[in-house]
Order: sequence, then structure tokens, then C-alpha cells
Amino acid sequence: MRFDRVPARAPNGKCVHVIVDTPAGSANKYKFDDELGVFRISRVLPAGLVFPHDFGSIPGTRAADGDPLDVLVLGLPPTFPGCLITARLIGILHARQTEKGKSISNDRLIGVGQTPVNEPPIRRLQDLEAQQLADIEHFFKSYNEAQGRRFNITGRGEQRSAHVALDRAIRAYRQSQA
Repeated sequence: MRFDRVPARAPNGKCVHVIVDTPAGSANKYKFDDELGVFRISRVLPAGLVFPHDFGSIPGTRAADGDPLDVLVLGLPPTFPGCLITARLIGILHARQTEKGKSISNDRLIGVGQTPVNEPPIRRLQDLEAQQLADIEHFFKSYNEAQGRRFNITGRGEQRSAHVALDRAIRAYRQSQA
């Protein structure tokens, strides 16, 4: 698989491409192995903990942690590792992750899946029910704690903040390739 050929933005410019690594409902966390060109299980979540929505990343981006930007995609039934989803960004969870005394920014973008015939009604982070957003934040905290990391949500941002993070990550990726 060659994800480096997939542009970060969809042709319409308003949406992004997300490569799913872990589908909704999975207790297995998958990660793409660049060397072998396949998805592999990177960890198994503790009993009772599963991904609430499809989780993946935007190709052609580099976040502060050195990985592609992470995205949680709402609004679609579970897909599969390697599935390409077109998603509209609706917001961002700003976060600090601390592991072994080292703290880094590790934001999570929130998007909604969109197909040519399925345009989701959710337009903004504020359109989500308060409990749904609280559950998403709780998942990320619990998921990281289970891995021995502290994960603190430091704020929420709407669509504009998500696109600012996207633009920054696209620039960082391009600079790393130069």
C-alpha cells in the first residue's frame, strides 16, 4: 500500500482523506507498518474498552508527535483498516500527552464521514450532544491511561481550528520530505 500517494485534502478542498487504522467497536489497535506494507496489531485494549468510532490519520501530514494527524470519524458504520474515508472536519480536541516524564502536544481532530450521497447533518463540534463529546474525551483519556500515558484535554476548537492544525501539519510533512 502506498499512502504517500493519497493527498491530505479531498478534491473538493473542503474535506480531508482519512486512512482508517482502527474501526469502530474494535479492541485491537492497528498501526500501519511502513516497512512491511501491512497493518499489524499494535496493542489490545483492556476488557471493556473499544474504539467508539473509526480512528485513523490524514496522509501527507505530520503532527507534533511526528505521526500523521489523528482523526476520529463519526457518522459511518464501522469500516476496516486501510479504508479511505472522505471526512469533513468539525473540530479538534487540543491535548497534552505525557509519557515517561516527556510531554507533547497530541491533538485529535474530529470529523464526520461524507460520501457523494451521504452528507451528514453534523456541521460543528457544537452539534454533538454534550454526552457524546464527553464520552469521546473519556475514551481518549482511558485509552492513554491504559498505555501508561497521561492524556489531558486542554481545550476544544471548532472547524477553523481543525483546519489551522491541518495546514500546519501539511507544511510540516512537506518540510520533512524536502
